[in-house]
Amino acid sequence: MTPDGNDYRVTERSLDRKLASIAAGRYTPDDFVIADAKDADMAFGVTAPGSRPGAADRYRSRQEYLADMRAQVSQGDLDILLTSASNGEQLAGEGSLSGQITLAVRANDSTDIWNQRGSSYPSSPARPFRTVDLTAIRPFCDLVLYAVTFNHHLDHDLAVLQAYAEFRREAAASGVRHFLEVFNPNAPIGLPSEQIGAFVNDSIVRTLAGVTRAERPLFLKVAYNGGDALAELVESDSSLVVGVLGGSAGTTRDTFELLARTEARGGRVALFGRKIQRAESQLRLVALMRPVLRGDLSPADAVRAYHEVLIQDGVAATRTLEADLEVTDPVMRAE
Repeated sequence: MTPDGNDYRVTERSLDRKLASIAAGRYTPDDFVIADAKDADMAFGVTAPGSRPGAADRYRSRQEYLADMRAQVSQGDLDILLTSASNGEQLAGEGSLSGQITLAVRANDSTDIWNQRGSSYPSSPARPFRTVDLTAIRPFCDLVLYAVTFNHHLDHDLAVLQAYAEFRREAAASGVRHFLEVFNPNAPIGLPSEQIGAFVNDSIVRTLAGVTRAERPLFLKVAYNGGDALAELVESDSSLVVGVLGGSAGTTRDTFELLARTEARGGRVALFGRKIQRAESQLRLVALMRPVLRGDLSPADAVRAYHEVLIQDGVAATRTLEADLEVTDPVMRAE
């Protein structure tokens, strides 16, 4: 038991149960893992919770951001809530986390996610950095996200791998599990754009080839580089559970389309941040994800259902239904 009275190694958490089903070859769409990535304060700072309605240059508070997290946990559709260490500590300490949901904390904040207003940090090749102390988060959390970015730059990529190796040793010593986020190159050197998906896939498999079972990630979080690239990674190793990150907010159709295409090509986890946080109704959006995964609703029908509930709730939609039915993500549009 931890100081807040919770047992963070309970095997009945939905994430553990679903990963066990996937590993045993018993996957069904109900085993698909849904995560709300509310760790944007580690990247964007003040702007992370989003703008206030009708005031694009005024932002919601940390307390409102935490309220969004509590509401998602209470609704019961999530398997993972990903937060910063400070917000995860707050939620765990006040008892806001249910027994079914798994709290995850972002373990590192390398320079490619430093998105302060007026900054240009992400234009330089990612350099590893970690604010979080694993021993400090272990009393309330046993799962963290570790992110790496390869840029086809020898010195920078070597530093990324060395930092990841050091992290794995510390995590193992602290009893902390991790999942691995592999971003697309943020400032690639001499890498053709059409080779990004292949480069990332090869980098993942090459990196994990030297990692023994005790230190391997529970699953992956990668950018959607097209269905073929995703399927290639999934098929390369059946023991790898592959998930996708959400990227920019996009349209509601983008959200449901990415979810459906990921599941169809073998992805088993969706970790959406801005796609959820920027929605007119975060709870209504997430509630429609499982019906899309089960095939009960097509992505287009889910958009229509979403607009219907917005009307019922008296919530103004940001876009017209016609505009929100458009696929705007460049990778998905090209497929």
